[in-house]
Amino acid sequence: MSEQAPFKNYMTPQGYARLKAELLQLLDVERPEVVNIVSWAAKNGDRSENGDYLYGKRRLREIDRRTRFLSKSLESAVVVDPAAQPHDGQVFFGATVTYWREDAQMEQTISIVGRDEIDTEKNYVSWMSPIARALLKKREGDEVRLQTPKGVEVIEIVEVVYKELD
Repeated sequence: MSEQAPFKNYMTPQGYARLKAELLQLLDVERPEVVNIVSWAAKNGDRSENGDYLYGKRRLREIDRRTRFLSKSLESAVVVDPAAQPHDGQVFFGATVTYWREDAQMEQTISIVGRDEIDTEKNYVSWMSPIARALLKKREGDEVRLQTPKGVEVIEIVEVVYKELD
């Protein structure tokens, strides 16, 4: 068997802090509370019809699954601060890119973030998404051909900035 190279999980400092806070909340607050409930419910006799016990055990499995996921994401994290990037005018991880969509006759702005930080309301897209992959290493003024379900769309990069994301 060949060993795969470790996967790089790029994320912003804010995304890393958010995941770390969620992990600590699960480990330090939620899991101990649920363990206490399950322990109390187990002492109440028949477990097969004990809602507190059954729900608590299910919730513990969910917490443990999420804890494993968060731990792995944080272990493989490569934190990149967009505000500290010197790539002025060129698109890399952490860039906030404004581009012109010719077919829709409108400008759109996205920020390229880690896979665990995607937020459609804030227009945060993963660096592995089709739009981000098409934009990576391009510069302001470049025209980019983007393959979409409707066909090829040509977009023009209007502005590339690196700023702290919330």
